[in-house]
Amino acid sequence: MKISTKGRYALRMLVDLAEHKNDGFVALKDIAQRQGISKKYLEQIVSILNKSDILKTNRGFQGGYMLAKPPQSYTVGEILRMTEGSLSPVACLDSDPIECERSGDCPTLAVWQGLYKVINEYLDSVTLSDILDMQNERRTDDYII
Repeated sequence: MKISTKGRYALRMLVDLAEHKNDGFVALKDIAQRQGISKKYLEQIVSILNKSDILKTNRGFQGGYMLAKPPQSYTVGEILRMTEGSLSPVACLDSDPIECERSGDCPTLAVWQGLYKVINEYLDSVTLSDILDMQNERRTDDYII
């Protein structure tokens, strides 16, 4: 499984919004500049995220975006599923029940199911707040004498 640029950039955008949650609505151009992502690409991501009511939008002079809920309410798994679709490591796990004709005899199916479970449990346990906390820890550990 490989997370696409769209998924990685969506996560970076939402972390940026979480980091600036006290700034009110944040302009897309500001996020693009801070994150080194083209504004045009972020516009495509916003259209995906807007379908899920993950963002509040304000148009006009003071327009921009903000998270609809607190940062601890959003998990990395939820965000990646919005942008990536399935997080399964193999195609046969994309449907439930499994439609693969070999699933009854597949010696590796349990391996893929176990990996899929670990991926989802981990990504669903990490929130935007957790990412900000990890970032702050790295910053405080990064000192020069």
